[in-house]
Amino acid sequence: MTTKTLKEKENVVVRFVGDSGDGMQLSGTLFSETAALDGNDIATFPDYPAEIRAPHNTIAGVSGFQVQIGKRIYSSGDNCDVLVAMNPASLKSNLKWVMKGGIIIVDVDTFTDDAIQKAGYTNNPLEDDSLSSYILVKAPMTTMTVEAVKDIFTDKRSSERSRNMFALGMIFYIYSKELTYTDAYLDKKFKKTPDIIAANKAVVRAGYNFCENTDVLQAQKTVVGQAVMTKGKYRNITGNIATAWGLLAAAEKAKLPLFLGSYPITPATDILIELAKHKSLGARVFQAEDEIAGICSAIGASFAGAMACTTTSGPGLSLKSEAIGLAVMTELPLVIVDVQRGGPSTGLPTKTEQSDLYQALFGRNGEAPCIVIAASSSANSFYFAFEAARLSLEHMTPTILLTDGYLGNGSQLFRIPKMSDLPEIKPPFATPNDTTYMPYKRNPETLVREWAIPGMEGLRHRIGGLEKLDGKGSVSTESANHQLMVNNRAQKVQKVADRLPDQKVMGDEDADLLVVGWGGTEGALKLAVEELRDEGKKIAFTHFNYIMPLPKNTGDIMKKYKKIIVCELNMGQFVNYLRMNFENIPMLQYNKVQGLPFEVSELKEKFNQILGEK
Repeated sequence: MTTKTLKEKENVVVRFVGDSGDGMQLSGTLFSETAALDGNDIATFPDYPAEIRAPHNTIAGVSGFQVQIGKRIYSSGDNCDVLVAMNPASLKSNLKWVMKGGIIIVDVDTFTDDAIQKAGYTNNPLEDDSLSSYILVKAPMTTMTVEAVKDIFTDKRSSERSRNMFALGMIFYIYSKELTYTDAYLDKKFKKTPDIIAANKAVVRAGYNFCENTDVLQAQKTVVGQAVMTKGKYRNITGNIATAWGLLAAAEKAKLPLFLGSYPITPATDILIELAKHKSLGARVFQAEDEIAGICSAIGASFAGAMACTTTSGPGLSLKSEAIGLAVMTELPLVIVDVQRGGPSTGLPTKTEQSDLYQALFGRNGEAPCIVIAASSSANSFYFAFEAARLSLEHMTPTILLTDGYLGNGSQLFRIPKMSDLPEIKPPFATPNDTTYMPYKRNPETLVREWAIPGMEGLRHRIGGLEKLDGKGSVSTESANHQLMVNNRAQKVQKVADRLPDQKVMGDEDADLLVVGWGGTEGALKLAVEELRDEGKKIAFTHFNYIMPLPKNTGDIMKKYKKIIVCELNMGQFVNYLRMNFENIPMLQYNKVQGLPFEVSELKEKFNQILGEK
């Protein structure tokens, strides 16, 4: 007997798709975590429908989970090496994401005449030649799942419920993964229901064994490259949980209680849920009756001396706009986290988009500037949540943190930092019984006012939404004073740039093209530029996390390049903001508003087109 040589790949992409309720998110998560525990780097992209439960076997109800695993991962990947499709609708809607020559695994038992018709097929795609460009595996998942659990469950519905685990077992086999990590998960998750543990373990092994006895899949067995990572303690973390942890860490460093006043909204709700678990760490969470009540409660908590936060998505940010103006006027610290989704209005609730930059920069009445920063990966959402809190507390002004659905729902490996490695946060507290204290007396260098908490002896003062008299803080409608206070609030935000790190560029100063991005597009942009540089192209890349204000060397960078292209998942909000600030520097733009992240292939095609133009 000869031993087959395993294939070796640095990175692979797997996409699980099926009907809502088929367990694709769970299968994808378990495979991702097994890969991470096995030493792979990972990045995930959950892709689920907005409908609570669309009609069974329809394209509207397809739910998916994509993961890229391997040696060095920047994004969840473009086209997949393996597509697992649990019904005809999921195959039809996701076939475009499979690379030619890739593996398509289907549950052949679900390809009934009715399901095929509901998916919009005129013929059975498993019986014509439409899939001839792929390695098609027709697995009787439902039948074999029922067989695997026949001694545990007798009713049909319970017996079929674990078929997602059959698919998981198949992927474990193809990519040479152990079953022990999933066994441990099942033992812990269902410790009170041993029948469910036994059933799921049996079905995972049935899927694994099916592959072991299928020649075409034996030939596809692959070993995936392991990541070289800095020593430390890691976990797989979503952007939303990382954001919550970053806020908790900031509150600890500032020695303040954390207060979150929020209203549930997709895709930001998980931040609220996560913070609600950490009362032992001093977090206080208030689920308000609406978005306005959420942010107003946070402003009240800030006035009372808490590190105050509110979380939302685009429609909620619209509702919070007047209250953000109040926080600007009162000059109180407040973190507003906006996990962006497709808009306008209710838009695409479960899809990603960089839709709210204009709103973050300008979406308030009057002159009401805020600090605006953006996370650029699921993992660094921790650090930028921490940074949003630090900037807001130390500069006494609202800070808007922009993430998005791709970052918030997606996950990466996160190296858990030590609290001692994080910088101190030093709010500008007033001194009790300071006879020179005035509510709006400012630090001459930063223009930041002191923070007097109710109960601080000798520092009683009024606060509200009307314009303040410079220094004293009493109500003023005097025209020259209003001009002064507007200038002060604007300059205070601009002076934050004095404490920001310089903007960095990847690539050469004499590159023929500078690619510019911001926020959650970093992974795809960076990989596209790296691949083109490896091909000998003269191309450079800079990615922005600090947006208002911009890093001080931004203009110097932009002046060095003859061609600049700004890429974003909207119709050009950041490029127009840059044009406002650097009006004599020509900039091209590449925009996508499909509720999907950038693909590396489409970016490379666009960059090559520009590089080829004389």
